[in-house]
Amino acid sequence: MSEQTIAVKAKQVEEIVENMNNASSMVVVDYRGLTVEEVTDLRKQLRESGVKMSVLKNKLLQRAAEQAGLEDLKDVFSGPTAVAFASDDAVAGPKIMHNFAKDHDALEIKGGVIDGKVASIDQINQFATLPSREELLATLANILQAPVRNVAYAVKAVADSKDSDDGDAA
Repeated sequence: MSEQTIAVKAKQVEEIVENMNNASSMVVVDYRGLTVEEVTDLRKQLRESGVKMSVLKNKLLQRAAEQAGLEDLKDVFSGPTAVAFASDDAVAGPKIMHNFAKDHDALEIKGGVIDGKVASIDQINQFATLPSREELLATLANILQAPVRNVAYAVKAVADSKDSDDGDAA
């Protein structure tokens, strides 16, 4: 192997390590058996949620996992491998992959990483059922609005009762 090829592969490994370190979650899948249209649809769903999916060589992934301190993940890098890196919303990648795998038997989740720790398939599937960041923020907003809304209703009720009391006196 030439020095130039070695340098290119070393740079690729560096990029993969950076993606692994920056990802809040990472899902490794076997996509064998999916049609081009299905893979395109999957990539579109991931991209819309800010998740980056790459098809990478297993040897490069194994080296990157070793450098990133994720040695336990090396065993899942066999056969056709695609990796989804989620940076912003940790639930997005696992959720999309989990839901897509339910509808497409050909997609097989092989493993992954959640918050820097290697996760089993079961852990990834459980994580995928959690509400997304947006859903959690909406719930929080509703919880925070409830007391203000209740005070407003109470003030309105008091004002309405005073109006009806004033009307009775006339």
